[in-house]
Amino acid sequence: MTLDVVDRAMRNLGAVVGLGILAIAVMAMLLSVRRPAAREEAVARRVLGPPVLVVSTVLFLAIGALLWRPIPVDLSPWPRAALLLIGSLLFFGGLMLYLMGMRSLGEMFAPSTGFGVRLQAAHRLVTTGPYAYVRHPMYLGVIATALGTFFLYRTWASLLFAAAMFGLIVRARREERMLAEEFPDEWAVYASRVPAWLPRLRIRRKGDT
Repeated sequence: MTLDVVDRAMRNLGAVVGLGILAIAVMAMLLSVRRPAAREEAVARRVLGPPVLVVSTVLFLAIGALLWRPIPVDLSPWPRAALLLIGSLLFFGGLMLYLMGMRSLGEMFAPSTGFGVRLQAAHRLVTTGPYAYVRHPMYLGVIATALGTFFLYRTWASLLFAAAMFGLIVRARREERMLAEEFPDEWAVYASRVPAWLPRLRIRRKGDT
């Protein structure tokens, strides 16, 4: 099997899986904003409604289609193979991490933006699943997927997508401020124990159980 065949197969699979999970995410967001909110910043109330979410998704897809042009860089087989491997791991691994985070949140899942945050009614601090290892697994999954998209497809749209996703760091800080206000003691303990983005490597020592 040649590199071109594998490359084409992974790109086609990535397109199907990526669009499918995007549809799942948009549906989950639309359902979540129908639930009552415990706390919701004024900007979030305006920009996280169903019409804005639908329009934003359509614009995202339209801009992606317009900019889906290959970046004119010729790569030899070994760099192409390396990007294919790394890109596939980041892309599919990031999507899996995103879905695991969504599953752990359950009805606590709610969309947010860098301008406004929403907490669902009866919100509780989720510290299980991937949230036991990092405080922002879904955002980390999106960033990994964005980088994987760029490595796999190497288009102008994927480059813009990858660069824009680092804005999630700002959004994460905004969410953390609201969670710290909502769950001051519980959040302080959780944040001191669990890192924001990269899990801590625990080295098992002799005698540890």
